[in-house]
Amino acid sequence: MRVHARTTSWGTAAVTAAVLTVLVGTQHAGAAAAKTGGPGERATGKRSAASLSALRHDVAAVRKAGGGKVKVLAEVQDGRTAVRARAGSGRPAPWNARFRAASTTKTFTAVVLLQLADEGKLSLDDTVEKWLPGVVKGNGNDGSRITVRDLLRQTSGLYDYVDDPELTGVLEDFDKYRYDTAPAASYVAVAMRHKPLFTPRPGNPPRWAYSNTNYLLAGMIAEKAGKLPWREQVEHRVIAPLGLRATHAAGANPFMPGPHARVTLPLPGKDGKPLDVTEHSLQHTADSAVISTTRDLDTFYRALMTGKLLSKDRLAEMKQTVERTDDPEDVAAWPKGGYGLGLRENPLSCGGSYRHHEGDGFGSYTRTGVTEDGRRAVTVSITSDGGIPDQIRLNSATRKLVDHALCGTDG
Repeated sequence: MRVHARTTSWGTAAVTAAVLTVLVGTQHAGAAAAKTGGPGERATGKRSAASLSALRHDVAAVRKAGGGKVKVLAEVQDGRTAVRARAGSGRPAPWNARFRAASTTKTFTAVVLLQLADEGKLSLDDTVEKWLPGVVKGNGNDGSRITVRDLLRQTSGLYDYVDDPELTGVLEDFDKYRYDTAPAASYVAVAMRHKPLFTPRPGNPPRWAYSNTNYLLAGMIAEKAGKLPWREQVEHRVIAPLGLRATHAAGANPFMPGPHARVTLPLPGKDGKPLDVTEHSLQHTADSAVISTTRDLDTFYRALMTGKLLSKDRLAEMKQTVERTDDPEDVAAWPKGGYGLGLRENPLSCGGSYRHHEGDGFGSYTRTGVTEDGRRAVTVSITSDGGIPDQIRLNSATRKLVDHALCGTDG
């Protein structure tokens, strides 16, 4: 199976490179199991029952789009009501499963930078060179021409370090690299070996291309401006104030805390069985480190959109999008909508739009969505269970699920 879309975390880039060397078969999805349960989660009344029925249907469709060898867990919050469903063969994902949110982390990182800007500790118009002198240079790279805003909205033109040939070969010997905790600066140095795709030019319309390197630099700047490690700032500024008790920013510890689904890929491990990649330390930087749950991510995005994390003006700035001009693979994965400061925008079939950020890691895929008013939110966690989903199909199915959940339709 070929993965068509360029990925958004270096874990998945490595998966893509490795899987292209292995013949991977796909299977049709089997019977899906979906139900509700847990404190405060009921399907009472016609509206809730219809929402549950629609979510069950859409979760099964996501599993099928993922090739069947995935476990799917989704949760919708609407006011004080929550509905959830799951699908997958064998042992299902726990209802409160933790998972690596991968690039959904970027919204958390953007919030930290925007709070620092609100506090006057940095400006979005500051250059990278001001905060990190000499870090972005060589091979045409110039930190004096890239601003913090460019980093957050992906308009820097910097090479995406996950595309480096040496890094994309990580799964050829996963156990060798499983506990790698190289600092962000070392990955930025990898990106500096390559020429930028373009360089921002003041006065010209911004050019856009997705690069994880941007958020490594954003995290490094946050540490300089906030005088604390990026991880601690996420904990203090976002996670603790919102009471996200099942969420944290991963560090060197490779183990998943609390209930979670095992993540296996269709690559032979040492025992000849599919490769188990559940435990690792590779996603520990500001582009991919957050571990969370469907409930906590719904809560996070609703809080963001209702002004609990940023001032009104700063939130409006975060939501201002630019056109995605120089990244056809990203446009293929997400055909509509622009990109703001760590937030994507997508249209809704019922009118208006929703905000979100996806996350793709080592066999763990996160899809989110929240209405502009923050009333409704949905998070979908897809976990590889011996398969690698085609992201074009997966995105199409998850977009339908998100649209139905946020519009309150049954498809």
